[in-house]
Amino acid sequence: MRPSLPRPAATRVIVVANQKGGVGKTTSTVNVAAALAQLGQRVLVIDLDPQGNASTALSVEHHRGVPSTYDALVDGVPLVDVITPCPEVENLHVVPATIDLAGAEIELVSVVARENRLHRAIHGHPLVGTAEEAGEERFDFVLIDCPPSLGLLTLNALVAGAEMMIPIQAEYYALEGLGQLIETVDMVKKHLNPRLAVSTILVTMYDARTRLAAGVAEEVREHFGDLVVKTTIPRSVRVSEAPSYGQTVMTYDPGSPGALCYLEAAREIATKGAPQ
Repeated sequence: MRPSLPRPAATRVIVVANQKGGVGKTTSTVNVAAALAQLGQRVLVIDLDPQGNASTALSVEHHRGVPSTYDALVDGVPLVDVITPCPEVENLHVVPATIDLAGAEIELVSVVARENRLHRAIHGHPLVGTAEEAGEERFDFVLIDCPPSLGLLTLNALVAGAEMMIPIQAEYYALEGLGQLIETVDMVKKHLNPRLAVSTILVTMYDARTRLAAGVAEEVREHFGDLVVKTTIPRSVRVSEAPSYGQTVMTYDPGSPGALCYLEAAREIATKGAPQ
């Protein structure tokens, strides 16, 4: 049993996004979520990617017909009716994504305030809010796993969240495309969600044997300063293997370097607190 961390005063809603694919976005979402749960936090993962990879890694059914993010976004089904517990990790719950979500952007085109659908769903949930509002059973963290694009689904996440975590791969061109993401965040902040702030940059797929990885990590730290989590996530076969067993690395191989680094990163994210 991991030593528990103190709970935040109110639910922290964190959007995990990077429109560049292959940076460890979903992997980081599910492993940080599982690590936070192991540290005594009550966590909800919302899978907003039609591929449903977060749902797979958390061992949650996400075939057609399963109550899912699609139902909450398109049909306005209350979030409480589409949440399912993660069988592998105590304190961790999931809103799964089904393939139906792929059509959601088109279906929502003519809907008024379509960018607010997820915000309404999350903040309408009785277990989201402060200790006074939502009580002891409240969620401490809601992590939203976005698709690798800047479309309407990601926009819904950016309007719903107060914080943003950006995973960056320790590879050449790591910062490429990040400008576009930051511009989108600034635009959302200006017009739709003034509370939104980039709170966390997580360096992933770090290979300590290469000079390149160290150089990229240094460049990211120069660029983003204290937003960068001190712990880097190593490139790891165990981390990559875990989802094919319907697990995060936190349960698949808890003593592996990948699991220990995600645990340390989660501890840092929780301890640092939400941006003021």
